[in-house]
Amino acid sequence: MSIAENISCVRGRIAAAARRAGRNQAEITLMGVSKTFPAECIREAYAAGLRVFGENRVQEYAAKALALRDLRDAEWHLIGHLQTNKALKAAELFDAVDAVDSVKLAERLNAAAEKSGKTLAVLIEINVGGEAAKSGVAPDSDELEQILQGAPQWDKLRIRGLMTVPPYTDDAEGSRPYFRQLRQIRDRITERVLPRIEMAVLSMGMSHDFEIAVEEEATCVRVGTAIFGSRR
Repeated sequence: MSIAENISCVRGRIAAAARRAGRNQAEITLMGVSKTFPAECIREAYAAGLRVFGENRVQEYAAKALALRDLRDAEWHLIGHLQTNKALKAAELFDAVDAVDSVKLAERLNAAAEKSGKTLAVLIEINVGGEAAKSGVAPDSDELEQILQGAPQWDKLRIRGLMTVPPYTDDAEGSRPYFRQLRQIRDRITERVLPRIEMAVLSMGMSHDFEIAVEEEATCVRVGTAIFGSRR
Protein backbone atom coordinates (compact mmCIF):
# COMPACT_ATOMS: atom_id res chain seq x y z
CA MET A 1 0.00 0.00 0.00
CA SER A 2 1.01 3.62 -0.45
CA ILE A 3 1.96 5.90 2.44
CA ALA A 4 -1.40 7.66 2.08
CA GLU A 5 -3.24 4.33 2.29
CA ASN A 6 -1.19 3.31 5.32
CA ILE A 7 -2.06 6.56 7.09
CA SER A 8 -5.75 6.04 6.36
CA CYS A 9 -5.54 2.49 7.73
CA VAL A 10 -3.76 3.61 10.90
CA ARG A 11 -6.27 6.39 11.48
CA GLY A 12 -9.07 3.84 11.12
CA ARG A 13 -7.46 1.60 13.73
CA ILE A 14 -7.01 4.56 16.08
CA ALA A 15 -10.68 5.44 15.64
CA ALA A 16 -11.76 1.86 16.40
CA ALA A 17 -9.57 1.71 19.52
CA ALA A 18 -10.92 5.07 20.66
CA ARG A 19 -14.50 3.80 20.28
CA ARG A 20 -13.70 0.71 22.34
CA ALA A 21 -12.36 2.96 25.10
CA GLY A 22 -15.22 5.47 24.89
CA ARG A 23 -12.85 8.18 23.72
CA ASN A 24 -12.96 10.90 21.09
CA GLN A 25 -10.55 10.16 18.23
CA ALA A 26 -9.88 13.90 17.95
CA GLU A 27 -8.04 13.73 21.30
CA ILE A 28 -5.32 11.53 19.78
CA THR A 29 -2.42 12.85 17.69
CA LEU A 30 -0.86 10.58 15.11
CA MET A 31 2.89 11.21 14.86
CA GLY A 32 4.71 9.82 11.84
CA VAL A 33 8.11 8.53 12.92
CA SER A 34 10.17 9.43 9.89
CA LYS A 35 13.66 8.48 11.08
CA THR A 36 15.79 6.89 8.32
CA PHE A 37 13.23 7.89 5.66
CA PRO A 38 14.07 10.55 3.05
CA ALA A 39 12.35 13.88 2.60
CA GLU A 40 10.22 12.62 -0.29
CA CYS A 41 8.53 10.04 1.98
CA ILE A 42 7.78 12.75 4.52
CA ARG A 43 6.28 14.87 1.73
CA GLU A 44 4.00 11.98 0.77
CA ALA A 45 2.79 11.71 4.35
CA TYR A 46 2.30 15.46 4.54
CA ALA A 47 0.27 15.42 1.32
CA ALA A 48 -1.91 12.74 2.93
CA GLY A 49 -2.67 15.06 5.84
CA LEU A 50 -0.05 14.12 8.42
CA ARG A 51 1.35 17.15 10.23
CA VAL A 52 3.33 15.83 13.21
CA PHE A 53 6.64 14.04 12.64
CA GLY A 54 9.18 12.43 14.95
CA GLU A 55 12.90 12.14 14.32
CA ASN A 56 15.44 10.27 16.45
CA ARG A 57 18.69 12.05 15.66
CA VAL A 58 19.59 15.71 15.46
CA GLN A 59 22.09 15.29 12.63
CA GLU A 60 19.79 13.16 10.51
CA TYR A 61 16.97 15.68 10.68
CA ALA A 62 19.37 18.59 10.12
CA ALA A 63 20.19 17.05 6.74
CA LYS A 64 16.46 16.92 5.82
CA ALA A 65 15.32 20.21 7.32
CA LEU A 66 16.39 22.42 4.43
CA ALA A 67 14.51 20.27 1.92
CA LEU A 68 11.36 20.38 4.06
CA ARG A 69 11.38 24.02 5.12
CA ASP A 70 8.37 24.85 2.93
CA LEU A 71 6.10 22.55 4.99
CA ARG A 72 5.17 25.51 7.15
CA ASP A 73 2.56 23.92 9.40
CA ALA A 74 4.44 20.66 9.99
CA GLU A 75 5.51 20.04 13.59
CA TRP A 76 8.88 18.44 14.27
CA HIS A 77 9.59 16.45 17.42
CA LEU A 78 12.88 14.97 18.59
CA ILE A 79 11.89 11.62 20.11
CA GLY A 80 15.31 9.98 20.51
CA HIS A 81 17.84 10.35 23.31
CA LEU A 82 19.48 13.78 23.23
CA GLN A 83 23.05 14.35 24.35
CA THR A 84 23.44 17.61 26.25
CA ASN A 85 26.12 18.86 23.84
CA LYS A 86 23.53 18.82 21.04
CA ALA A 87 20.90 20.79 22.96
CA LEU A 88 21.48 24.05 21.08
CA LYS A 89 21.14 22.45 17.64
CA ALA A 90 18.03 20.56 18.80
CA ALA A 91 16.44 23.76 20.09
CA GLU A 92 17.12 25.47 16.76
CA LEU A 93 15.70 22.64 14.64
CA PHE A 94 12.78 21.17 16.55
CA ASP A 95 9.44 22.42 17.85
CA ALA A 96 9.50 19.91 20.70
CA VAL A 97 11.87 17.56 22.50
CA ASP A 98 9.98 14.52 23.74
CA ALA A 99 12.79 12.81 25.62
CA VAL A 100 13.94 14.93 28.57
CA ASP A 101 15.48 12.52 31.04
CA SER A 102 17.64 14.61 33.37
CA VAL A 103 17.85 17.96 35.11
CA LYS A 104 21.10 18.65 33.26
CA LEU A 105 19.41 18.20 29.88
CA ALA A 106 16.45 20.38 30.91
CA GLU A 107 18.85 23.14 31.97
CA ARG A 108 20.78 22.92 28.70
CA LEU A 109 17.59 22.97 26.63
CA ASN A 110 16.26 25.97 28.53
CA ALA A 111 19.46 27.91 27.86
CA ALA A 112 19.46 26.77 24.22
CA ALA A 113 15.82 27.78 23.72
CA GLU A 114 16.55 31.21 25.18
CA LYS A 115 19.49 31.62 22.82
CA SER A 116 17.28 30.53 19.90
CA GLY A 117 14.57 33.00 20.90
CA LYS A 118 11.83 30.42 21.34
CA THR A 119 9.85 28.46 23.90
CA LEU A 120 10.36 24.74 23.53
CA ALA A 121 7.70 22.13 24.29
CA VAL A 122 9.13 19.10 26.09
CA LEU A 123 8.02 15.77 27.52
CA ILE A 124 9.63 13.90 30.40
CA GLU A 125 10.69 10.41 29.32
CA ILE A 126 9.89 7.69 31.86
CA ASN A 127 11.69 4.34 31.69
CA VAL A 128 8.70 2.29 32.86
CA GLY A 129 10.42 -1.05 32.25
CA GLY A 130 13.65 -0.20 34.07
CA GLU A 131 15.67 -1.30 31.05
CA ALA A 132 19.35 -0.40 31.26
CA ALA A 133 19.61 -0.01 27.47
CA LYS A 134 16.87 2.62 27.32
CA SER A 135 16.84 6.28 28.27
CA GLY A 136 14.36 7.84 30.64
CA VAL A 137 14.05 8.51 34.34
CA ALA A 138 12.85 5.80 36.68
CA PRO A 139 9.32 6.18 38.09
CA ASP A 140 9.38 7.72 41.59
CA SER A 141 13.10 8.49 41.22
CA ASP A 142 14.95 11.46 42.70
CA GLU A 143 15.74 12.59 39.14
CA LEU A 144 12.05 12.76 38.22
CA GLU A 145 11.29 14.72 41.37
CA GLN A 146 14.15 17.12 40.66
CA ILE A 147 12.83 17.74 37.14
CA LEU A 148 9.36 18.46 38.51
CA GLN A 149 10.74 20.79 41.17
CA GLY A 150 13.09 22.51 38.72
CA ALA A 151 10.39 23.43 36.22
CA PRO A 152 9.72 26.95 37.61
CA GLN A 153 13.32 27.92 36.81
CA TRP A 154 13.06 26.94 33.14
CA ASP A 155 10.96 29.71 31.67
CA LYS A 156 11.79 28.73 28.06
CA LEU A 157 10.57 25.16 28.49
CA ARG A 158 6.94 24.10 28.45
CA ILE A 159 6.66 20.70 30.14
CA ARG A 160 3.56 19.22 28.52
CA GLY A 161 3.48 15.61 29.70
CA LEU A 162 5.16 12.21 29.65
CA MET A 163 6.60 9.80 27.11
CA THR A 164 7.64 6.15 27.33
CA VAL A 165 8.92 3.23 25.29
CA PRO A 166 7.93 0.01 27.10
CA PRO A 167 9.81 -3.30 26.86
CA TYR A 168 9.04 -4.96 23.54
CA THR A 169 6.76 -7.99 23.56
CA ASP A 170 5.48 -9.94 20.54
CA ASP A 171 1.99 -9.74 22.04
CA ALA A 172 0.85 -6.10 22.03
CA GLU A 173 -1.12 -6.79 25.22
CA GLY A 174 2.23 -7.05 27.00
CA SER A 175 2.55 -3.27 26.71
CA ARG A 176 -0.70 -2.57 28.53
CA PRO A 177 0.62 -2.63 32.13
CA TYR A 178 3.41 -0.22 31.18
CA PHE A 179 1.01 2.18 29.46
CA ARG A 180 -1.28 1.98 32.49
CA GLN A 181 1.68 2.72 34.75
CA LEU A 182 2.56 5.86 32.76
CA ARG A 183 -1.05 7.02 32.99
CA GLN A 184 -0.98 6.51 36.77
CA ILE A 185 2.27 8.50 37.05
CA ARG A 186 0.60 11.27 35.03
CA ASP A 187 -2.39 11.23 37.36
CA ARG A 188 -0.21 11.50 40.48
CA ILE A 189 1.71 14.46 39.04
CA THR A 190 -1.53 16.16 37.99
CA GLU A 191 -2.93 15.87 41.51
CA ARG A 192 0.04 17.82 42.87
CA VAL A 193 -0.72 20.94 40.76
CA LEU A 194 2.96 21.81 40.27
CA PRO A 195 3.92 25.19 38.75
CA ARG A 196 4.81 25.25 35.04
CA ILE A 197 3.92 21.57 34.66
CA GLU A 198 1.21 20.45 32.24
CA MET A 199 0.20 16.83 31.91
CA ALA A 200 -1.87 17.14 28.74
CA VAL A 201 0.25 14.70 26.73
CA LEU A 202 0.77 10.95 27.15
CA SER A 203 3.03 9.91 24.26
CA MET A 204 3.05 6.11 24.11
CA GLY A 205 2.43 3.37 21.61
CA MET A 206 4.18 2.48 18.36
CA SER A 207 3.31 0.48 15.26
CA HIS A 208 2.80 -2.86 17.04
CA ASP A 209 0.92 -1.64 20.12
CA PHE A 210 -0.62 1.79 19.46
CA GLU A 211 -4.18 0.49 19.73
CA ILE A 212 -3.49 -0.72 23.28
CA ALA A 213 -1.97 2.70 24.03
CA VAL A 214 -5.12 4.44 22.79
CA GLU A 215 -7.22 2.23 25.07
CA GLU A 216 -4.96 3.32 27.97
CA GLU A 217 -5.45 7.06 27.28
CA ALA A 218 -2.52 7.88 25.00
CA THR A 219 -2.90 11.34 23.50
CA CYS A 220 -0.09 10.82 20.98
CA VAL A 221 0.96 7.59 19.25
CA ARG A 222 4.30 7.37 17.44
CA VAL A 223 3.93 5.26 14.30
CA GLY A 224 6.74 4.56 11.87
CA THR A 225 6.71 1.14 10.20
CA ALA A 226 2.91 0.98 9.83
CA ILE A 227 3.08 4.26 7.85
CA PHE A 228 6.41 4.28 6.04
CA GLY A 229 7.24 0.56 5.86
CA SER A 230 10.38 -1.21 6.98
CA ARG A 231 13.33 0.94 8.00
CA ARG A 232 15.73 1.94 5.24
